[in-house]
Amino acid sequence: MSGLPFFTISIDFELFWGVRDVRTLKNYGDNIAGVRQAIPAMLKMFAEHQVHATWATVGFVTFENRKELINYLPTELPGYVDPELDPYPYLTSIGKSERQDPYHFGYSLVRQIQDTEGMELGSHTFSHFYCLEERTNPLAFKYDLEASCAALRRLGVEPKTIVFPRNQYDINHLSDVSDSGIAVFRGNESSYFNAPRSRKDAVFVQRMGRMIDAHVNITGNNFCDVSTHQCGLINVPSSRFLRPCGPQALETLRLGRIIGGMEQAARLGRGFHLWWHPHNFGSDLNRNLSALSKILVHFRELQENFGMRALTMSEAADVLTGSSL
Repeated sequence: MSGLPFFTISIDFELFWGVRDVRTLKNYGDNIAGVRQAIPAMLKMFAEHQVHATWATVGFVTFENRKELINYLPTELPGYVDPELDPYPYLTSIGKSERQDPYHFGYSLVRQIQDTEGMELGSHTFSHFYCLEERTNPLAFKYDLEASCAALRRLGVEPKTIVFPRNQYDINHLSDVSDSGIAVFRGNESSYFNAPRSRKDAVFVQRMGRMIDAHVNITGNNFCDVSTHQCGLINVPSSRFLRPCGPQALETLRLGRIIGGMEQAARLGRGFHLWWHPHNFGSDLNRNLSALSKILVHFRELQENFGMRALTMSEAADVLTGSSL
């Protein structure tokens, strides 16, 4: 069913917390350091193009120093079976403040986001919580959500949206989110390649399928059809992950896949939801910003020609409910 088309951006803001179990600062630190330039540049571009965006932010990132962070720790911890996934023992090795440790603290960047019109701060859980990984404490996710909401509220934000780390969730986690007062989540693209899975359940063919689909249309346009989930939450599903720039020979395909989906959404009165991490831009900033600029310029053309709107996740949910969340 067609309606007024919209374009939604969500950004998973996590600094090193999002990759610490699979990367090291030695081999990925430049990407994380590059976030310090990437986020102000993105915000400037969003303002210039009057684009709204949701920043799903890990609670750890929102603090200015370790002392304050520790004061907000949940009383129940995950107890992951795989100790590499657990960030809490790791807290003893991080710096004391954002000035000393820009890889783990991002308070100043959060404030820049808040100071930019049209930006929404949402939850990416408190600790970059892995919902589908094995753990010994089944109650831990609820406590993590409480800590995430408390961290955002101290900044004057009442969180309305959540994005699950590694896109891992099931019906039980959605129910916990609904109980927390958060109303909106980013669901996964509806394809075999993007179904929520734990790390051990992910297989090579799925990763390869996502890579190919980013350049060649395998799964369709994946329009963002906002709907109410059975648990009562509003699902604003993703359409496409904005991968970092790759070999120049593939760039036309990569951008064409995104811009083509946006074009079809605009023509058919549908939604298109693009997402990425700031650290994806970190090591090749100029090329990645150039690609984003082309996407935003095309959005403005679709806005002029088809009335496409730029909406945050909660604004997209408002369109479905007909009210302000």
